[in-house]
Amino acid sequence: MAGRRTLSEHDSKQLLQESGARVSRETVAHDAEGAVAAATAIGFPVVLKLVGERLAHKSERGLVKLGLRDAASVRAAATELLAKRLADDGDVALLVAEQIGGSRELIVGMVRDPTFGVVVLLGAGGVAAEAIGDTQMRVAPLTRDDLDDMLDALATRGVYGEFRNQRAVNRGQLWSIIEAVQKVATSRSDVVSIDVNPVIVTPHGAAVVVDALVELGAASDTDDANDVPADSTTALPRHSDAAFSALFDPRGVVVLGASSHPGKFGFVSLHNLLASGYRGKVAATNLSREPVLGVQTIESLTELPPHEYDLAFFCTPAAANDRLIAECAERGIRAAFVTSAGYGEAGDEGKAAEARLVATAKQHGVLLAGPNGQGVVSTKSALCAQIVAPYPPAGTISIASQSGNFVSSFMNLARATGVGIARAVSAGNAAAVDVADFVEWMSRDDATSTVLSYIEGVTDGKRLRAALKLASERKPVVLMKGGASAEGARAAASHTGALASNDKVFDGVCRQLGVVRAANVDEAFDAAALFATMPLPRGNRVAILTTAGGWGVVTADALSRDGVLQLAEIPTAEMKALDDLLPARWSRNNPVDCAGGETRDTIPAVLDVLARSAAIDAVVYLGIGIQANQARLMREGGFYPDHGLARIVEYHERQDERFATAAHELTQSTGKPIIVATELAVADPNNAGPATVRRFGGLCYASGPRAVRALAHAYDYARHRGVAQ
Repeated sequence: MAGRRTLSEHDSKQLLQESGARVSRETVAHDAEGAVAAATAIGFPVVLKLVGERLAHKSERGLVKLGLRDAASVRAAATELLAKRLADDGDVALLVAEQIGGSRELIVGMVRDPTFGVVVLLGAGGVAAEAIGDTQMRVAPLTRDDLDDMLDALATRGVYGEFRNQRAVNRGQLWSIIEAVQKVATSRSDVVSIDVNPVIVTPHGAAVVVDALVELGAASDTDDANDVPADSTTALPRHSDAAFSALFDPRGVVVLGASSHPGKFGFVSLHNLLASGYRGKVAATNLSREPVLGVQTIESLTELPPHEYDLAFFCTPAAANDRLIAECAERGIRAAFVTSAGYGEAGDEGKAAEARLVATAKQHGVLLAGPNGQGVVSTKSALCAQIVAPYPPAGTISIASQSGNFVSSFMNLARATGVGIARAVSAGNAAAVDVADFVEWMSRDDATSTVLSYIEGVTDGKRLRAALKLASERKPVVLMKGGASAEGARAAASHTGALASNDKVFDGVCRQLGVVRAANVDEAFDAAALFATMPLPRGNRVAILTTAGGWGVVTADALSRDGVLQLAEIPTAEMKALDDLLPARWSRNNPVDCAGGETRDTIPAVLDVLARSAAIDAVVYLGIGIQANQARLMREGGFYPDHGLARIVEYHERQDERFATAAHELTQSTGKPIIVATELAVADPNNAGPATVRRFGGLCYASGPRAVRALAHAYDYARHRGVAQ
C-alpha cells in the first residue's frame, strides 16, 4: 500500500525487545565471513536469514536456513542466500540468530482496526497460521486476564499446556510479548500492523520471539479508536433519563398521520396502541378530522392541550416532519418516534433531510427515535406504538435492534414461550439515538433484567464499546450481529492482517466485555430467557437427568463440544441415594439415565438429589411431557373417557405438572438453574410439562443442546462478573 514500509526483521525485533519482549539473540552481518564470525560468537546451532525492509515472508522464498552447526555450513548458507537476492529486494543483510528449540509455535500480532482501533491477536503460529486460522482477538488495552481468556479459548489450547513431557507455555513471558506489542502500537500511531510469527514455545515452556515484522504508515492514516475521549460524541449517556421516560413511559401518545384505512401505518399504529390497552391519553391527527377507531382526530398539534402528551408517533411524509417536530416541542412533547422513510437510506438527498431532522430535534430538545423505524413497546405502560405486530407478554427482557424485523422475531418468541418483554425498540436509521444509547439506558432501567440486541453496521466503535462495557457490568447483554464479513483490516505484509476479519475482531470485543454473542435468533432468545428467569450458575459442573438414553447422549456431546461446561462427577453419597431411587439398570453415571424405571416420585426425588449436591452447579432435565403426550393420544384415540382412560389421562398430565413444579421449586430453594428441555415445548406447547414451566415464567427449551448452549453463555457471563469460578 502506498506510503507504507516494513521494518526489517532485526529492527522489528529490536523495537519489541525495547518494550519488554524476549527475543532470540541475533547479529546482523553483510557477507559470509561476517556471518561466520557472528555465528561463532552466538554459539552453534544457528539460524541464518536474508532480511530487508522489502522481505516480508522469507520462508516462502527459501530465505531461511535452520540448524547450521558449524562455520562451513554457515558460510555455504550465507553464500546461497546472498545469491537469491533479487533486484527489487532493496538493501538486504544476513541475520544470524540462535536457534530456539521447540515444536510449538504461536503468533502474536496487531492491526489497527478502523472501527475499534488497536486489536491484538493471539493464535496458533508458524507457516500454517492462516491455514489453521485458530486465533483470538482483543481490543487494546488488554489486561493479563485477557491473555488467559485468549489462550484458553484457542481450539489448539491443549498444545500449549503440559504436552508430551513438555511444560506449559510460560504465560508471564507470553504476556510480556503481548504487552510489548500493544505498547508499541498504542505509543506510535504510525504503526499499522505488527506480526510476531512465530513465537517459539520451548520444551521448558519459555516463549521467545524468533521472527517479527512491524509495518509503518503515515500517522494520519491510523485514527486510534482505543482512546475514548469524554466528549459529546463518545460520552454516555448522551440523552436524559427524562427523554427515555417520555419514549417508553409517556403520559400520553399522539399518532401523527392517523388513517381510517386499515392497510396504512397511520391506522395500524393507532390500532396497536389502543388494542394493547395503553393506559395514558391518546390523540391522533388527520387532515380530514375523521374519527379513527373511536378517536376523534384533530387537524393540528396546536389543538392539543400543552404538557399532557410526551410521545409523538410519526406516520407522516418526511417533508412535513421538521415542522411537526417544532410543533411537538411547543406542546411539551419530549420524544418522537419517526416511522417515515425517505431519509438516510434514500441517497444523498435523504441523508441531507435526515441531518436537518436531527438538527431540528436537537434544537427543540426532542428525543428523536428513528427515522425509518418500526416502533416502540413498553409493557410496563401497556404501550404498543408500532406499525406491526406483535404485542408481547410482560417480562424483564428489553430489546434494542437496528432491524425492526428482529424486534418482531424476539417478541414472537416471547409470545410463544411466555418469557416476557419489558421494553422493545427498533432504532431504524439511528439518526440521533442509536443502539448504543438504548443498550446503555436499558442497563440502568429498573424494569429490565436482561438486554437483548441486534446490530449490523458499526459506525462508532468507541461509543458502542463504551456502551457495551457499561451495560454488561450491570446486567447480562445478549447480542446478535448481522453483516459479518470475512474482510478485515488487512495489512499488506502481515499474517495478522490476513487473519483479522471484521467478525473475529467483533467477537473478541464481545468476549472481552462479557457480552454474550449469539449466532442466531433462537440462540439469542434462549440465552436471554435463561438470564431473565434463572439464577446464574456458580460453576460449570452440570448434571443431566434423562428419561431416555439418546437424549442424554446428544446433550452430553453438545456440552463437551462447546468446551465451556463439564459433566459433573457424582459423589459417592449421591450415587448411593440414586441407587436407592432407580432400578439396577440405570446408567450409574452422568448423564443420569433412568432407563425407563421411574415410579410416581422418581423424577422429583432424583432432581432433589442432584440439585442439592455440592458437586453440581446446574441440572438439565430431559424428557418431561412423555406421560402427558401419551395422555393426549388417549384423549384423541376414540376410546376416551371409557376403559379407565379418564383416570389415567388425568394422572399422566398431573405427573408432568408435578415434575415441572419440582424443577421450579428446586431452582428457588437451591439458587441453582434447573433447566427443563423437550421438543414438546414446540411440538405441543399445551402439554402439561412445558405448559407448567411456562406458567412459572420459565422457558422450556426445545432440546438439550439448546439448553446447554444457553447455560454455557450464562456461565461465561457469571465468570466474567466474578460470580462463578
